Amino acid sequence: PGGVRLPGGCIATGGGQEWGAMNTPQKRPSAPPVKVVRTDARLECPRIDRMLREAGVDLVLLADDVSAARLGRATRDAEVILMCYTPITARIIEGAKRLKGIVKYGVGIDAIDIEAARARKIPVVNVPEYAEETVAEGAFALLLAGALQISLAKKLLPIHHAMEQDGWAWPTAHRMGHDLAEKTIGLVGTGRIGCSFARMAGAGFRMRVLGYDPHLGKAAMQAHGIEKVEDLKTMLGQCDFVSVHATLNEDTRHLLDAEALAAMKSTAALVNVSRGIIVDEGALLAALKNKQIAGAALDVYGREPLSPTAHPLRELYAMDNVVLFPHLTFHTEEAMHRLERETLARCFEILNGGPVLVKSADPRLRAQRHGVIFPDPPAGIRQTRGPGASANPAAPTIPPSKP
Repeated sequence: PGGVRLPGGCIATGGGQEWGAMNTPQKRPSAPPVKVVRTDARLECPRIDRMLREAGVDLVLLADDVSAARLGRATRDAEVILMCYTPITARIIEGAKRLKGIVKYGVGIDAIDIEAARARKIPVVNVPEYAEETVAEGAFALLLAGALQISLAKKLLPIHHAMEQDGWAWPTAHRMGHDLAEKTIGLVGTGRIGCSFARMAGAGFRMRVLGYDPHLGKAAMQAHGIEKVEDLKTMLGQCDFVSVHATLNEDTRHLLDAEALAAMKSTAALVNVSRGIIVDEGALLAALKNKQIAGAALDVYGREPLSPTAHPLRELYAMDNVVLFPHLTFHTEEAMHRLERETLARCFEILNGGPVLVKSADPRLRAQRHGVIFPDPPAGIRQTRGPGASANPAAPTIPPSKP
């Protein structure tokens, strides 16, 4: 009772308060192997890997730069694909004949061909709630630690470098920072992360917070301390800082294009912790080189990893008005514990015959109708179980991690 019943009669049980309390199941010798493929193995998820193996799962780890051919061979007989960055294309989905579900261990789902998965009635799920506070904190850290002329916001990095080199830094004009209080920041996207950021900026630092988001109404924004602005360029023209928190889809790809960047003040700075190609990166590079905007702090890029050699954005490394971070604003101990717990829960739901819980509000995931359930199902939608599910499948027990 309280365990996870896997195909072939194996049961993974949990107990106690530690991750290590998940016991390895006794698997029937005649049962077919349960295979799970996890891509992007450089992102270490030791609890996921250990607990799946202890549950008797044949876990295959693939490198971040795995070829499409190698990925296709590995997933051909997999029942679950756990992915973070590696593209899961229609060809991969079609070739995975035993596939029962795809779990994105993270938030963004733009690398998954969701239509191809829906055509095969294969559920796709992400983990949307593990790092909204974490990434908002990371965006604010980039805002505070920037090495810009106007200082995103306190010139911490150049002063630190001066201390390392000279032992002391005198209060000269070129080291003068700026207050955040009473400055205006504009949010492009006001979902979970954007609203968390708004609270920090408004209630914490007394900033005026504007928001552009066609999917959130004026009253809802006001509840989070955000003034809604209907037109993006109108908002950009008022801002001292702009922070990007939108979901990547066809409507937001290159949303911040050359015209949008031209609408920003020449003294304004851009922070992006969402997705690189929400910004036209070529136009951003030109705007920074030409001092059209004062600077940028970036955690995400259209092509990752960033590189100081063979990369379209390599010139960013030499710019003193740019702060670069390697897509790690999500990466804290607490967030990774939450991510691994949620990923395991979704994986076990799929292996147990479904349905899998979709917590995301993304319409691409909410449009699914097979093998999924929602905490708040859309009107008129009957919740259904996945193929092979029992009448009362055992729920996964994922022991909590220590705080």
